Order: sequence, then C-alpha cells, then structure tokens
Amino acid sequence: MKYKKISTYSYNLHIIKTDKFKTITVKVNFKRKLVKDEITSRNMIINMLCDSTLEYPTKRLMSIATENLYDLYYGGMNYISGKYNVMGFDVTFLNEEYTEKGMLDKSIKFLADLVFKPNIEKKSGGIRFKEENFNLAYNLLKDNIISSRENPDSYSKIRCLENMEPNSYISYRSAGYLEDLESLDSKKLYKYYNSILNSDIMDIFVIGNVNERHIKKIIEDNFSNIKTLKKPSESHFIRPKKTRIIPKTVKEKQKINQSKLVLGYKIDKMTDFELRYVLNVYSYILGGGPDSKLFKTVREKNSLCYYISSVGQPLNSILTINAGINKDDFKKALALIKREIYNMKKGKFSNEDIIKAKITYVNSLKELEDNPQSLLSLYAGIEYLNSDDLDTRFMKINKVTAKDVVKLASKIHLDTIYLLEGETNEEK
Repeated sequence: MKYKKISTYSYNLHIIKTDKFKTITVKVNFKRKLVKDEITSRNMIINMLCDSTLEYPTKRLMSIATENLYDLYYGGMNYISGKYNVMGFDVTFLNEEYTEKGMLDKSIKFLADLVFKPNIEKKSGGIRFKEENFNLAYNLLKDNIISSRENPDSYSKIRCLENMEPNSYISYRSAGYLEDLESLDSKKLYKYYNSILNSDIMDIFVIGNVNERHIKKIIEDNFSNIKTLKKPSESHFIRPKKTRIIPKTVKEKQKINQSKLVLGYKIDKMTDFELRYVLNVYSYILGGGPDSKLFKTVREKNSLCYYISSVGQPLNSILTINAGINKDDFKKALALIKREIYNMKKGKFSNEDIIKAKITYVNSLKELEDNPQSLLSLYAGIEYLNSDDLDTRFMKINKVTAKDVVKLASKIHLDTIYLLEGETNEEK
C-alpha cells in the first residue's frame, strides 16, 4: 500500500494505491468548525444531494445511472469530530480493468455532479433547491430526528452529555434539531450549500489500484470549479471544563420498562499517548466486553443489569458508562460501578487483562485493512487528528503498561449521573 498527499490551491488530494481491492472508492469531505445551528442544515444537504442531481432529477433516473456504471454505490454522511463538523460524499465502483475503458472518468464525474450539480430551480425569489425534493429530504430528516429522541438508549446518552456541559461541543446532537429544521426553506438551504463550497476545508480521498498521474488529472478536471483558498485547520480535540466536585445527578422518567443509566466521566489533561492508546486499554479492561470488570461484577456476580459497557471518547476527553437496569437497582448498580472505577485506580487488574485489551485493539486495526471505507477513515484520521499510521499503532499499543493504566485511572473523575427511569421492572 502506497500513500501520497497532493496539496493544491483549494483542496488536498489523498491517494492510497493498493491492489487489494477490485474496486475504487473516492470520498470528498467538507469540514468546518462545529456550529450547533448548522448541524441540521448539513444533514439536510446530505439528504438533498444524495436524492437527485440536475442531470438525474429522480430516484429512478439516479438508479438507472448507477446501473449503467456497473452498479456504482454512492452515499453521504455528516458527523461530528470534536470541534469540527465533517460532511462526506463517496462512490465505490469496479476498477475499469474489470469493466470497460473510460468508466473511471465517468464514475468520478458522477460523484462531482452529485456534489456540484444539485437539483435546483429558478423562481422569482431566486435560485433554490427543487421544492419537491426539498420536502422529501425534510421529511426524512424529521423522521430521523424524532426516532433518535424516541430511542431510549441514544436519548439517555445524549441527555447525559447535555447535562455534563450544556451548550458545548460535546452536548450537540448529531441528528440535528427540529426547531432548526422548521426554520429552513429551499432557498435558505441552497444559500448555505454555496457557503459550504466557498468556505469549508476540502479533502478528496482515493483508494484502489489507480495510476497516480491519471487520477490526479481526472480529479483536477472534475473539481476545477473549487476556487477558494485552502485554509489551515485547528485541532479537533476538546479540553472539557473542570469536573464538578460533587457529581450532578439527573433523573428523568419515560414510559419504558428498562431504565437507562449513563455515567459521564471527565479526564484531566491526557498526554497524546494516553488519549490514543492507554484510554483504549483502560476502557476495554473496565467495560469492553464479557471479560470486563463491570460486566463480571455488575452483570454476572450481582445480576444488576441487562447490559453494561464503557466507552472512551478521546476527542472529547471523556469516558461514559452505559447500563440497562431495573429502576430499583439504581443505587446498588451505581455503588458497584464506582467500586470498579476505584479498583482500576488501585491497579486491581491482571497482566492478562492488559494482554487481552491489546490483542482486541490489534485485531480491530487488522480488520480495517480489509475494507476500503475503513482505510479511508484511517487516513482521514491521519489528516484531521494527526493519528499514527497502522504500523506505528501496532508498535505503540504494545508499549502500554499497567503503570500507564493506573496513572490514567487517577485522571478520570465522575461528573454526571443520568438515569432515564422506566415505569416497571423486568426480569434479568
């Protein structure tokens, strides 16, 4: 596998040359500093651009076009990455070595049209997205926002973060907000779309068995309409506010059977090594699977939960613990979780625990090599987060010691306790 980054006036082109796949995947990312009021608009842009183009104004015509390109796949995604909002569009298609000459050019042109030639119309008020397609995208996003609020698991995690740091980066809802959606119209959204093309930082990633000079020329031909000056990016990483001396406890009720307990921990001033490697090992030992301390103590020995896990979020310098419990078991479960956190600070885990955590981490990295989308995400992490390459990660994870884990454990402090309380108890 060979990687090359080519910087142009307006964008960075990342070429990952490999003969491991019969396909070629091209991804275009737009990123800008995260603004709460813009999340909904960016999700709408994804829905709009992936619905149709000026040349293919209906789903049926889009489907025919992709069939003619040997079942080309296309998609889009908007996600939060620390202090930034990243919006990406991608296509995956067979290398023309397995189809016919010229398909590489046609497939990348389809992606460029998807991004730069949306389905628009001119009315007396000016240019806007076509109303019919806007309404379809609107209803789709509305359903997604409502479903994320109605899902007890996702809702409880969101509410814990919102209570940890209201109106901060970590509290923003990636699905968007109904009030922001209701204030949008097709003209406003089109104006915001143009601001993305003129203001966002743009990166293009290509992975597959490609000729570097040829792919560079095709990208230049199809993305020449981007004329804005490429801008520098700040760090994506967030340093949270100081942890509360007395943890905040929040309880809400909902008409559900299983109660949802979420604990939010803040982590003090992690080193680069700690946030990229030690946190992975710590979180795995604490709550990463059926061999973890939380699972064995809270679930197996005491039967106080249906599930329990811990998740480290290095970008946000936090760790969360999520559990499904009966409402009457809240105090008992909380006490046992606190005890296991304390035990981690005292180094009450074995060398075997560390070895298992490292093996799991290494295996997850090896799986990345089998999927072009995962590899693109890996290289996006190198670009955006200054992450290490795979070989360096393999080496550094093996340097994590029990002493490192204990040192990190001393920096982890409980900030918020959130309980979404159900009405009844279930049998575990």
